[in-house]
Amino acid sequence: MSGQVWVSLISLGGVVLGGSLSYLVQHRTQLSAERAEQRRQRISLSETRRAERLALLERFVEVGAEAERSALSRPREWERTDDWFLTTRDVMHRLWVAERLIRIQFPLPVHDAARAYFLDLNRTVWEGLPDGDSVRDYLEENRLAFLDAARAVMS
Repeated sequence: MSGQVWVSLISLGGVVLGGSLSYLVQHRTQLSAERAEQRRQRISLSETRRAERLALLERFVEVGAEAERSALSRPREWERTDDWFLTTRDVMHRLWVAERLIRIQFPLPVHDAARAYFLDLNRTVWEGLPDGDSVRDYLEENRLAFLDAARAVMS
């Protein structure tokens, strides 16, 4: 073979090798970019879910505090037409909904703690406590258990 053929073959080989290397680099860069985008989307989704959970916890705690105030202001005698009953019924309904949403958004241990607190609060609001018993003291254990379970999941 003549020198020009060898030069052409070496040149062609260089073009093929360079093209192959260029393709591999571009392919790896594309895969890396796709993985980075997927990681960014996972992080974004995780942050969104955390914000939703935090908002739900805030809602449950806020409505729980309203229900505790209703329990503290519970009259000895009340009728279904009293302002206290009408306000409290709405508060307890919102608390019931928030408790169900806790079950959807959180692991069962968090929901179980929220449910125990809700049941104690519901009993206290509608049935009251024996004279001398403190609403705060009665609810404290399950309230703290719920808050501790929620904190463990959120950390």
